[in-house]
Amino acid sequence: MTSRQRGVSLMGLIMGLFVLIFVALLGFKVLPPILEYRTAKAAIQAIARERQTSTVADIRKAFDARAQIDDIGTITGSDLEVTKEGGEVVISFAYRKEVPLFANVGVYLDFAANSKAD
Repeated sequence: MTSRQRGVSLMGLIMGLFVLIFVALLGFKVLPPILEYRTAKAAIQAIARERQTSTVADIRKAFDARAQIDDIGTITGSDLEVTKEGGEVVISFAYRKEVPLFANVGVYLDFAANSKAD
C-alpha cells in the first residue's frame, strides 16, 4: 500500500520565493513615495483647516515649515496651487514621481491632492 506524497516541490518553492521577493522589493521601492504623498496631503488639509483667512504667501510658508519637519522633499510651497471656492481656501498640488526599479526599468507614480473635504 503506497501513499502519494503531497506538498510543494523544490521548483515550486523556488518560484514562489522568487515572486514573493519581487513583490517585496517592489513594495520597498514604492512605499516611501506613497507615504510622502500622504504626509503632504495631510499637511495641506491641516493648513487649510487652521488658516481660513490667510494670504497665499502665509499658506506657502506654513507648508514649507511643515515640509521641513515632516521631511517632504518632492514638493515645496511654491508648487502649491491656492484658490478660494465658496469662501473656503482650497490648497492643491499634483506631481509625478519616477521610481527606478532595476537596470532601465522604472515606475511612474502620479499624485494629486487637494484640501477639500472628500
